[in-house]
Amino acid sequence: MDKQIERIESHLVIESPDENFVDILQRGTGLSKQRIKSAMTKGAVWVSRGRTTQRLRRATRKLRAGDEIHLYYDLQVLEEIPAEPTLVADVGAYSVWNKPFGLRSQGSKWGDHCTVTRWAERHLQPERPAFVVHRLDRAANGLILVAHSKTMAAALSKLFRDRMIEKRYRATVAGDFSQQSIPLRVDTYIDDKHAVSEFSFMRVEDDRSEVDVRIETGRKHQIRRHLAELGFPIVGDRLYGKGASDGVDLQLTAYLLAFHCPVADEAVEYRLP
Repeated sequence: MDKQIERIESHLVIESPDENFVDILQRGTGLSKQRIKSAMTKGAVWVSRGRTTQRLRRATRKLRAGDEIHLYYDLQVLEEIPAEPTLVADVGAYSVWNKPFGLRSQGSKWGDHCTVTRWAERHLQPERPAFVVHRLDRAANGLILVAHSKTMAAALSKLFRDRMIEKRYRATVAGDFSQQSIPLRVDTYIDDKHAVSEFSFMRVEDDRSEVDVRIETGRKHQIRRHLAELGFPIVGDRLYGKGASDGVDLQLTAYLLAFHCPVADEAVEYRLP
């Protein structure tokens, strides 16, 4: 019966601690135990106790009467295969990754197995938890930081919030950017929030230009939106440009992160070749 189920959302309360919650979900949804356990390992099952809600990954975890189980089952999401990131540096308290096109920075209630944080949790040795520090568009690629404790996540997040981390990107855009001022500073508002980007021309070939990008703020799709508004959409941008006709992935790479390392207490720089 469960083969026909492609998407289902279920919320069930544990009435007795002697009940196995996998059995409860099976009865409540019609999904097989195998599919429920697979969804669990991929981050689609949650448990609420009081005011706390967290992902539930172990079928052997003991629950209490009154706990509420949430299942967010989407077959399309759960069958997605994560693109593999490359480890750039493992500092222990945090790690630096080269995120490929298609891999997400963070998950949703429907799952997190296709995120760089979950990949780090499953593949780093020794194993440790992973926390989102900043985001990189799913369509973009390049350097991303992952914290491995709540304390380090807070410390790195503060550096981003205080604009103490230098972030640089390379983008290939449609058109000849060579006549723009260097740097070309864009100071606007995105979704009612201040957004500042600087663009510097690098080279042009076949009516496509490579530009170096520095951002002072990190609004959603900031670089993509600013370049599109300037009339130079990023090649492969299916949202703000003509990506569908380009037939290529988004040509936006986060190639540099520089900041004062809270672990080594010294300036560090991570740069892609």
